[in-house]
Amino acid sequence: MAVVVTMPRLSDTMTEGVVATWLKKVGDVVKEGDILAEIETDKATMEFESFNSGTLLHIGIQEGESAPVDALLAIIGNPGEDISALLSGGGQPAAAAPKEETAPASEDVKTETKSQAAEIPAGVKIVTMPRLSDTMTDGTVATWLKKIGDSISEGDILAEIETDKATMEFESFNAGTLLYIGVQEGQSAPVDSILAIIGPAGTDVSALAANYKAGGAAETVAETKTEVKETTAETAAPQATTANGRVLASPLAKKIAQEKGVDLAQVKGTGENGRIVKKDVESFTPQATSIQPQTASAPAATAAAPQVKPFVPAGETYVEEVKNSQMRKTIARRLAESKFTAPHYYLTIEVAMDNAMASREMINGLPDTKVSFNDMVIKACAMALKKHPQVNSQWKDDVTVINHHVNIGVAVAVEDGLVVPVLRFADQMTLSQIGANVKDVAGRARNKKLQPAEMEGSTFTVSNLGMFGITEFTSIINQPNSAILSVGAIVEKPVVRNGQIVVGNTMKVTLACDHRTVDGATGAQFLQTLRQYLENPVTMLA
Repeated sequence: MAVVVTMPRLSDTMTEGVVATWLKKVGDVVKEGDILAEIETDKATMEFESFNSGTLLHIGIQEGESAPVDALLAIIGNPGEDISALLSGGGQPAAAAPKEETAPASEDVKTETKSQAAEIPAGVKIVTMPRLSDTMTDGTVATWLKKIGDSISEGDILAEIETDKATMEFESFNAGTLLYIGVQEGQSAPVDSILAIIGPAGTDVSALAANYKAGGAAETVAETKTEVKETTAETAAPQATTANGRVLASPLAKKIAQEKGVDLAQVKGTGENGRIVKKDVESFTPQATSIQPQTASAPAATAAAPQVKPFVPAGETYVEEVKNSQMRKTIARRLAESKFTAPHYYLTIEVAMDNAMASREMINGLPDTKVSFNDMVIKACAMALKKHPQVNSQWKDDVTVINHHVNIGVAVAVEDGLVVPVLRFADQMTLSQIGANVKDVAGRARNKKLQPAEMEGSTFTVSNLGMFGITEFTSIINQPNSAILSVGAIVEKPVVRNGQIVVGNTMKVTLACDHRTVDGATGAQFLQTLRQYLENPVTMLA
């Protein structure tokens, strides 16, 4: 007897899932324990195994599509078994209904299914905009790494997709030829919109591309695509390309180059693998530029008058509009929500760093060991949070959540904004382990290799601008955290010690607190403990 398999609830907060990959196809024999598919939840992509044996008779959710928990995922049964009643019941058994009533519905379902299947040529796969983070609703194609006509192998990187958290590489789960691109570079589309079509070379997919709708966005994407092509043909600036025709430049760099008339072939890229980024175009001096000054009738009228003309500086009004990335829009929304929902207040202390400087010099003198002052601050925060868990908390309407584990978010500046990778259980790490982990996640964040799961679950955040010479600043709380520490530069200056004026090294740190969860005295006590650890680093090694 056929069994309905529904979308499983694979995490405590999961409300819907996305089928990342089917590991079985219709007609395959399935054994109990076989992996049916990889399901993308709100937290991770997980393997989903079968609890039944039989033949896979029906797939209800295609690769890349999302569906609510308990939606029809698949049907497993005996070869050739009639499953029309299960399909007409929306995935629920229809045994209780009379056969006479279910037969017409079954015929309709079978006819509709065949009609839909006939629209997709054999071997053709629809690739939709993936959900690459738990909060992603739209994605922007930063760069296509393949072009129409290119051969695609399973595992090839198709494009770089900009989510609300980071720009990530999106690999193909199918092999074939890239037949159609639905979202052009720099354009945005909702999750599950048609992104591309892959299939056998020479397959005509024009009708499929025109009729296919995912999330109701396919038609809009197709129209936008035509407009962009026309604009590009007339106004696009020369572009530096590799042997296969790919432009080695970020979308923002291309836009600026187009507006300024810069030939990208003459620009030297400083990004990864020689990629041209925004600063390369802005700092480039073209060999020849053509600037059309604005014209107006007023100067001519003034010239005809006998009066002496007042001096008017010659110049040109110049403005630039840069499209807001998904990351930038999300940063703006979340920071505004934090600032206007959490009552912020700020506490600042000055820490003597002479002992910390001496300790760091000794530690870095050891073989294969390298720690920064920021690593020491993270370690001190982790240990102080264990003593003051109220600062390591989260506000909810009905309860305050006190976290007794310490996951510290480390703010990292990237080209398009700011990301916050998380060091899990930082209190259990040594200074050298913290240093190695921070270097790893920061490097991968800048190279767009960071996974969304690595930016989730922080309980406290550290933001350091000391390396830029900033001596003191305040940060907006990274919710749902209750506090964030702003770290300034170490400054050499006169200080009073034991009644004497001497030269010392100090550093200012500012704690931003959510007054709903952290009272002023609690925040002050946390900073006192933090100061003790930083001014006596040996206590962090005990």
